[in-house]
Amino acid sequence: MPRRPRFCPPGIPVHVIQRGNNRQACFTSEEDIAAYANWLREGASLWDIRIHGWVFMANHIHLLMTPMQDGAISKLMQFLGRQYVRRFNYRYARSGTLFDGRFKSSLVQDERYLLICLNYIELNPVRAGMVTGPGRYKWSSFRSHGFGRPVTMWSPHPVYLNLGLTPKERQTAYRELVRTSIPTEVIAKIRHCANTGLVLGTEKFREEIELLRT
Repeated sequence: MPRRPRFCPPGIPVHVIQRGNNRQACFTSEEDIAAYANWLREGASLWDIRIHGWVFMANHIHLLMTPMQDGAISKLMQFLGRQYVRRFNYRYARSGTLFDGRFKSSLVQDERYLLICLNYIELNPVRAGMVTGPGRYKWSSFRSHGFGRPVTMWSPHPVYLNLGLTPKERQTAYRELVRTSIPTEVIAKIRHCANTGLVLGTEKFREEIELLRT
């Protein structure tokens, strides 16, 4: 029986998590990450998806994206699975699956939770003890948000753009925002929603999403 496609309606941000199978590495070099990022950019262009945030860790990936058409997120992740896994298996003389089943995802309420979700994504290397600050990690979107680093696939979300009238104002405001620690209960909520497919937002927002399903 075919699996039901993920419910990712156009115009609503989605937090996506993809993990290596059995927590194994899905990136073993910077060349691997660059290849994945290149296909991510290509796939996002093919299916009209805005990429707002990302972090590429050794054994998992976090993405924050907004699809502009139905089914786009699932098509993108299938595309990445085909293209990147084929390359990875050939490069390292292996076979079989690389990622842990289907990707995890959660719709995100932009007005209230989008910036918090972005912070959560970009602070992954800090929580993992890999770096002392998010700006020290090369493979995340923090340098774009916090310092204006140009990345072809990056589409700043309107909520981020509203942080200031100029790029410098936005970058300064964003860096200040990231310095504020995310409460433990909020981190737990983000993880729970992503792992279970629940909506990250207020009760009213969840009700609105349920209406879209019908």
